[in-house]
Amino acid sequence: MDPNDVKIVAVVGAGVMGHSIAQVFAQAGIEVNLIDTSQKVLDHAIELVKSNLSVLAEFGRVTDREVTSIVKRIHASTDLPSAAEGVDFAIEAVPEIPQLKKEVFSQLDEACSRETVLASNTSGIDIFSTVEVGKPERLVITHWFAPPHIIPLVEVVPGMKTSPQVISFAAELMKRLGKKPTVLKKFTRLFVVNRIQNAIGAAVLKLLDEGWVTPADIDFAIKNTLGIRLPIIGVAQNYDFTGLDVALDIVRSLGRDNALLEDKVKRGELGAKTSKGFYDYRGRTEAEILKKRDRLLLKMLDHLEETHAFEPL
Repeated sequence: MDPNDVKIVAVVGAGVMGHSIAQVFAQAGIEVNLIDTSQKVLDHAIELVKSNLSVLAEFGRVTDREVTSIVKRIHASTDLPSAAEGVDFAIEAVPEIPQLKKEVFSQLDEACSRETVLASNTSGIDIFSTVEVGKPERLVITHWFAPPHIIPLVEVVPGMKTSPQVISFAAELMKRLGKKPTVLKKFTRLFVVNRIQNAIGAAVLKLLDEGWVTPADIDFAIKNTLGIRLPIIGVAQNYDFTGLDVALDIVRSLGRDNALLEDKVKRGELGAKTSKGFYDYRGRTEAEILKKRDRLLLKMLDHLEETHAFEPL
């Protein structure tokens, strides 16, 4: 199916992620069957959607006139088999409990057409080994980030049996929704962002457990460093500004080796100072590259200071 032909989708699970995912589809003009076992949860989900949309309207992301039609496109249901029948795309956003996901996909597999793409919003479960569907080539992970109606990224993660057509379909459907998909070459636990985020989380808890700093100290330090740099140069490109030779020295000082860094250094690809590292700067001088970086960093710093972002919420 062409992603542009998708007219109705099913979102299973109306909690923190599900209600917001349903909202995104509805904002794109797609009818949504939002499914949960609890009518109380569904009623609350609709109220949250209305609240989300009011904030988006404040920032001009939707108009007040659009809000009513968006909400009307979301159809709450406690009957999964009925609500999933005939949909063009289905995604589960239920809690990270393997048995629960297995039960949901069993029902989706039975209710949906065998051509319907089935997706999971799991943040790390190997869904491909956990659930069983009649055509595993149509099973894919589309991992969203909270809050889904604001955060642009969606990780598209295939299993060993996921067809190339389904991977492409999922990525293009996310683009239709206004999302920015990143497609992994194959399944790996925790994907990209959570793998990095979990490493940060482990370091934070270690610092706190040892009593070396307070939570406020950590957030102050990160906001005044990574909080400024990350939106401009990310994580991988930061190595180009450190210098891959310097990065390799740091890795070795920690008693480790890294074949990728060693290969780059041997080839003289040291980052911004050689106009090529993890990124290719196409012959620009180091001064040119650094000027562009610094101008963007100063704009980011100005914005964060103006919005008082360095203060606790």
